Amino acid sequence: MDNLFRNFLDSYLDAWRSSSLPQLRDLISRDYKAREITDGDIIDFGFEESILGWEQGFNFAKENNAEWELKEISTIPLRADETLVIISATMILQGKSLNTAHLFFQTFKKDTYDGWKLIRSYIEAGIPMDNIKRFQLN
Repeated sequence: MDNLFRNFLDSYLDAWRSSSLPQLRDLISRDYKAREITDGDIIDFGFEESILGWEQGFNFAKENNAEWELKEISTIPLRADETLVIISATMILQGKSLNTAHLFFQTFKKDTYDGWKLIRSYIEAGIPMDNIKRFQLN
Protein backbone atom coordinates (compact mmCIF):
# COMPACT_ATOMS: atom_id res chain seq x y z
CA MET A 1 0.00 0.00 0.00
CA ASP A 2 1.43 3.35 -0.95
CA ASN A 3 1.97 6.05 1.66
CA LEU A 4 -0.54 8.46 0.10
CA PHE A 5 -3.35 5.92 0.38
CA ARG A 6 -2.26 4.93 3.90
CA ASN A 7 -2.36 8.58 4.98
CA PHE A 8 -5.79 9.00 3.39
CA LEU A 9 -7.12 5.84 5.07
CA ASP A 10 -5.78 6.96 8.46
CA SER A 11 -7.56 10.32 8.01
CA TYR A 12 -10.76 8.53 7.01
CA LEU A 13 -10.66 6.22 10.05
CA ASP A 14 -9.76 9.15 12.37
CA ALA A 15 -12.77 11.11 11.07
CA TRP A 16 -14.96 8.07 11.74
CA ARG A 17 -13.54 7.45 15.22
CA SER A 18 -14.01 11.11 16.18
CA SER A 19 -17.54 11.22 14.69
CA SER A 20 -16.56 14.20 12.54
CA LEU A 21 -19.26 14.57 9.89
CA PRO A 22 -17.67 17.59 8.14
CA GLN A 23 -14.33 15.79 7.86
CA LEU A 24 -15.90 12.51 6.68
CA ARG A 25 -18.17 14.26 4.16
CA ASP A 26 -15.08 15.62 2.40
CA LEU A 27 -13.72 12.09 1.96
CA ILE A 28 -16.82 10.66 0.24
CA SER A 29 -17.43 11.08 -3.48
CA ARG A 30 -20.61 12.88 -4.57
CA ASP A 31 -21.11 9.87 -6.90
CA TYR A 32 -20.99 7.44 -3.95
CA LYS A 33 -23.20 4.32 -4.20
CA ALA A 34 -23.87 1.79 -1.47
CA ARG A 35 -25.83 -1.31 -0.59
CA GLU A 36 -26.60 -2.33 3.00
CA ILE A 37 -28.03 -5.66 4.08
CA THR A 38 -29.80 -5.77 7.45
CA ASP A 39 -31.65 -8.95 8.47
CA GLY A 40 -31.99 -9.88 4.80
CA ASP A 41 -33.43 -6.50 3.79
CA ILE A 42 -31.53 -4.72 1.00
CA ILE A 43 -31.22 -0.95 0.94
CA ASP A 44 -29.45 0.89 -1.87
CA PHE A 45 -28.48 4.52 -1.32
CA GLY A 46 -26.23 7.33 -2.46
CA PHE A 47 -24.26 10.26 -1.10
CA GLU A 48 -27.05 12.29 0.54
CA GLU A 49 -28.60 9.28 2.29
CA SER A 50 -25.17 8.17 3.49
CA ILE A 51 -24.53 11.58 5.06
CA LEU A 52 -27.86 11.34 6.91
CA GLY A 53 -26.90 7.85 8.12
CA TRP A 54 -23.46 8.98 9.29
CA GLU A 55 -25.06 11.95 11.05
CA GLN A 56 -27.47 9.66 12.94
CA GLY A 57 -24.66 7.27 13.91
CA PHE A 58 -22.34 10.08 14.98
CA ASN A 59 -25.08 11.77 17.02
CA PHE A 60 -25.82 8.48 18.77
CA ALA A 61 -22.13 7.99 19.55
CA LYS A 62 -21.78 11.52 20.95
CA GLU A 63 -25.01 11.44 22.96
CA ASN A 64 -24.07 8.12 24.55
CA ASN A 65 -20.34 8.80 25.02
CA ALA A 66 -19.69 5.76 22.85
CA GLU A 67 -16.42 4.94 21.16
CA TRP A 68 -16.12 3.49 17.68
CA GLU A 69 -14.20 0.23 17.54
CA LEU A 70 -12.89 -0.10 13.99
CA LYS A 71 -10.77 -2.98 12.77
CA GLU A 72 -9.06 -3.03 9.41
CA ILE A 73 -9.46 -6.61 8.25
CA SER A 74 -7.88 -6.37 4.83
CA THR A 75 -6.69 -3.88 2.22
CA ILE A 76 -6.85 -5.11 -1.35
CA PRO A 77 -5.54 -3.12 -4.33
CA LEU A 78 -8.12 -3.53 -7.12
CA ARG A 79 -6.56 -1.30 -9.78
CA ALA A 80 -3.82 1.35 -9.86
CA ASP A 81 -6.39 3.93 -8.74
CA GLU A 82 -8.80 1.80 -6.65
CA THR A 83 -8.41 0.03 -3.31
CA LEU A 84 -10.90 -2.09 -1.37
CA VAL A 85 -10.72 -1.99 2.43
CA ILE A 86 -12.66 -4.40 4.63
CA ILE A 87 -13.51 -2.88 8.02
CA SER A 88 -15.52 -4.16 10.95
CA ALA A 89 -17.20 -1.48 13.02
CA THR A 90 -18.94 -1.64 16.36
CA MET A 91 -19.35 0.64 19.35
CA ILE A 92 -18.17 0.51 22.92
CA LEU A 93 -20.88 1.72 25.31
CA GLN A 94 -20.10 2.13 29.00
CA GLY A 95 -16.89 0.17 28.55
CA LYS A 96 -18.56 -2.80 26.82
CA SER A 97 -18.46 -3.70 23.15
CA LEU A 98 -21.81 -4.29 21.47
CA ASN A 99 -22.67 -7.90 20.58
CA THR A 100 -22.87 -7.09 16.87
CA ALA A 101 -20.85 -5.24 14.28
CA HIS A 102 -21.18 -4.06 10.71
CA LEU A 103 -18.83 -5.41 8.08
CA PHE A 104 -17.91 -2.73 5.51
CA PHE A 105 -16.43 -3.50 2.09
CA GLN A 106 -15.38 -0.02 1.01
CA THR A 107 -13.89 0.92 -2.34
CA PHE A 108 -11.78 4.06 -2.58
CA LYS A 109 -10.74 5.68 -5.86
CA LYS A 110 -7.94 8.11 -6.53
CA ASP A 111 -9.27 11.28 -8.11
CA THR A 112 -6.82 13.35 -10.11
CA TYR A 113 -8.01 16.55 -8.42
CA ASP A 114 -8.97 15.73 -4.83
CA GLY A 115 -6.88 12.68 -3.94
CA TRP A 116 -8.70 9.59 -2.65
CA LYS A 117 -12.48 9.36 -2.13
CA LEU A 118 -14.87 6.65 -0.94
CA ILE A 119 -16.88 5.67 -4.03
CA ARG A 120 -18.69 2.39 -3.14
CA SER A 121 -19.70 0.40 -0.09
CA TYR A 122 -21.25 -2.96 0.54
CA ILE A 123 -22.31 -3.31 4.17
CA GLU A 124 -23.45 -6.39 6.09
CA ALA A 125 -25.13 -5.03 9.22
CA GLY A 126 -25.71 -6.70 12.57
CA ILE A 127 -23.14 -9.49 12.35
CA PRO A 128 -22.58 -11.29 15.67
CA MET A 129 -19.19 -10.36 17.14
CA ASP A 130 -18.26 -14.04 17.49
CA ASN A 131 -18.49 -14.36 13.69
CA ILE A 132 -16.46 -11.19 13.16
CA LYS A 133 -13.73 -12.47 15.48
CA ARG A 134 -13.49 -15.69 13.44
CA PHE A 135 -13.43 -13.84 10.11
CA GLN A 136 -10.36 -14.55 8.02
CA LEU A 137 -9.42 -14.29 4.39
CA ASN A 138 -7.92 -17.30 2.68
